[in-house]
Amino acid sequence: MDPNNVERPLRKISEAFNNIANSINSQQEQEEVELELAPFSHACSLVSPLFRCLGIAFKFAEMDYVAKVNDLCETSKSISTLQVMMEKDIADDCVRKAGSHTRNLLRVKRGLDMVRVLFHQILASQDNSLKNPASKAYGQVFSPYHGWAIRKAVAAGMYALPTKAQLLQKLNEDGKFFALNDIMLFFEVYLLDAKCKLAKLYKILKFVI
Repeated sequence: MDPNNVERPLRKISEAFNNIANSINSQQEQEEVELELAPFSHACSLVSPLFRCLGIAFKFAEMDYVAKVNDLCETSKSISTLQVMMEKDIADDCVRKAGSHTRNLLRVKRGLDMVRVLFHQILASQDNSLKNPASKAYGQVFSPYHGWAIRKAVAAGMYALPTKAQLLQKLNEDGKFFALNDIMLFFEVYLLDAKCKLAKLYKILKFVI
């Protein structure tokens, strides 16, 4: 197979979120920075294979994440920006209601946070096992919102995780890509961050919790 035609999810993710970062940076002189919903939801959809590659331990996260991202993708056909979407939910008094676009955005953000923490842990570890990085990521991001039964099931699933080498193989990476600044850009830029002048959105999402 031609190596140039191989699917490389991490590189696609990096490129998509890099484009979002460039869009945000181009608005630095503006008082209100707007984040278009369509490219954001598309970039989030590219993260789905990462959950799939982690296996049964994060199957629940994959299913929830995919469903929420699909909602954002569908919503982007009629709503232009995240700001407009959230303001509409506020006006309709449904921000905290299950199934609202804003609540779905919060769940997507948690999924992205989990991936961010997981890959930071992977980069910091010399071990080939993903059990510790995945356990730390789950404990930090998802565990506070899960009941005992789900936490126990996830803990059991941790023993079925692929190794770091197996994960890279599934993602068609040889490991060198993790040394590039681009992947770190994905870690730091994707979320609705005050550094990107999106503090207002972040505050609304914290209100939804």
